[in-house]
Amino acid sequence: MATATTSLPAGAGRQARDTLLVLLGLIVLWQLLHWLAGSVALASPWASVVRLGELLGRASFYPNLAETALAFGQALVISLLGGLAIGVALGANRLAGAVADPILVALYSIPKVTLYPLILLFFGLGMEAKVAFGAIHGIIPVIIFTMNAVRHIRPVYLRSARVMRLGPLETARTILVPACIPEIVSGFRIGFALTILGTLIGELFASQRGLGFLLMKAMHSNDTPTILAIALLLFAFASLCSWGLLALDRRLHRRT
Repeated sequence: MATATTSLPAGAGRQARDTLLVLLGLIVLWQLLHWLAGSVALASPWASVVRLGELLGRASFYPNLAETALAFGQALVISLLGGLAIGVALGANRLAGAVADPILVALYSIPKVTLYPLILLFFGLGMEAKVAFGAIHGIIPVIIFTMNAVRHIRPVYLRSARVMRLGPLETARTILVPACIPEIVSGFRIGFALTILGTLIGELFASQRGLGFLLMKAMHSNDTPTILAIALLLFAFASLCSWGLLALDRRLHRRT
């Protein structure tokens, strides 16, 4: 027990040190690229941080931030809950899962930008299109991870459900989902990142408000400090959330 207790803080400290070294390396690389390319092509790390502070100090920035947060939140709920429900249903039915598996992998590999005209046709311009575009990015990995987890569940769990005469919904709620939690969280982690990507791409193409709209506006005026400031904000948010989900994922896998 003493060995396990002392090794955990050492491992956590090593991970924190490695993370810090990676961040420092990225900052140094960023600064070197800035010196090579010049401020017109690439703003420096310090200039980007200063511009981010300026953006956060403007009252006009927060409606755009709220627009993106609202679209991302709705898309994430659809991706996670919809992916979980469809994945459990496909995984529980072996024939449906075998048919859907190659189709889902093919859809996952298709660049979703090609589907954007269809999204605009069905949902028009506005919040609905951004939510739909974010959801179609995030829902497929959640379905795939959940479906494969249910398909590889231990047979004893399913035999227990039959012995207890549980219905399909009760089996999914009390046995399938709890038994597949580690793999489901892995799917959530990937779906989370792709939902952010899809929401921002949706705002880049057709939006009058949001962080993607601000990015496109800054690109048109070649405002590299603003571009990198928004990218830095998104990177910090995505990294923190991904780090938390990864820590949860590792803890759950250690328990299984």
